[in-house]
Amino acid sequence: MAAANGRPVAKRRVRLLGGLAVAALIAGLGVFWAVTAPRAVSAERLAAIEAIEADPARGERVFWAGGCASCHAEKEASGDDRKRLSGGLRLTSDFGTFVVPNISPHPDAGIGQWTLDQFSNAMLAGIAPGGSHLYPSFPYASYVRMSDQDIADLFAHIKTLPASDATHPDHELKFPFSWRRLLGGWKFLFFDDAPRTELADGDAQLQRGQYLVEGPGHCGECHTPRNLLGGLKTDQWLAGAPNPEGEGRVPNITPGSPSLKSWSAADIAYYLESGFTPDFDSVGGSMVAVQKNMAELPSADREAIAAYLKTVPAR
Repeated sequence: MAAANGRPVAKRRVRLLGGLAVAALIAGLGVFWAVTAPRAVSAERLAAIEAIEADPARGERVFWAGGCASCHAEKEASGDDRKRLSGGLRLTSDFGTFVVPNISPHPDAGIGQWTLDQFSNAMLAGIAPGGSHLYPSFPYASYVRMSDQDIADLFAHIKTLPASDATHPDHELKFPFSWRRLLGGWKFLFFDDAPRTELADGDAQLQRGQYLVEGPGHCGECHTPRNLLGGLKTDQWLAGAPNPEGEGRVPNITPGSPSLKSWSAADIAYYLESGFTPDFDSVGGSMVAVQKNMAELPSADREAIAAYLKTVPAR
C-alpha cells in the first residue's frame, strides 16, 4: 500500500524536477542572449561625433597610424595604390580563415553607403551596419581607444579615396565560430577600453605614444600572445606571440627583448622611418607594410611610439 501511494509522489517529484530543469534552461538561454547581444555606441557619443568638423587631411594621418592599408590594400600594392582599399587578404587562424573586406568608398562593394554612425559603431563597438557582431580580426578591440575626432577625420578621409568594385567571399570559419552571436561572449570577456599599461607620469609624448600603440596602431594585436579563446594575455603585453600564419614568431618588442634591449628610443624611431635596424639589417615579413605606414607619420609620432615602447614593462 505504501509503495502504491509512493508512485504518485515520485511522479510528481520527477515532473517538478523536470519543470525546474526546463526553467533553468530557459533562464540560462535568456542570460546568454542578453550577455551576447550587440551593444552599440551610445546615442550621445554618436551625436558628439556627428557634430565634429571633420578634416580629411588630418584623417590621412589617422589612416597611416591605423594601418588600414596593411590589410585592406591589394596585395603588394605600392605608392598611391595603397589607398585603394579593395580587400581580399586572407588571414589564417586557429578559428578558420578571415577574408578582409573591401572598405573603399564604392557604394555597393565597399562602404560608400555607410553613415558616420555606422562607421563609428564598427570602429568603437565592433558592430556591422546590420547590427551583427564583427569578428575581432578587424582590430576594434584596439580602435575602441580612438578619439572621436580621429574617428570623424578617418571616415572623412576614406570617403576621398579611390572606389573599388572588388568583391570577396565570406569568412571561412569552423563551427561554432561561424555563429556571430558567440562574439558577444568574447566581448563580455575581453573587450574594453582600459589602458594596457599605466604610465608613470603625465608626459605628453608618452601619452601620445600610448595612444598610438594601444589605439589606432593596434600593435598588441600581433605582438601579444592570446589564450585559447583568442583574448589577449594582457599580463604579457607586447611580449611576442606565435605567428598566426604558422611560420616563425612575432617578436617581443618590450625592453626585455634580447634583440631589442640595446636599442635606444632613437633607434626605434629610425627603424620605423627607414626600415633599417641599428645593425644595418632591414625590416621583413608582415612588418614591411607596417613600417611603410609608420614612415608616413610625422617624426613626432614615431618618436612618441619609441618613447612609449621603452617604458612598457619588460618581458
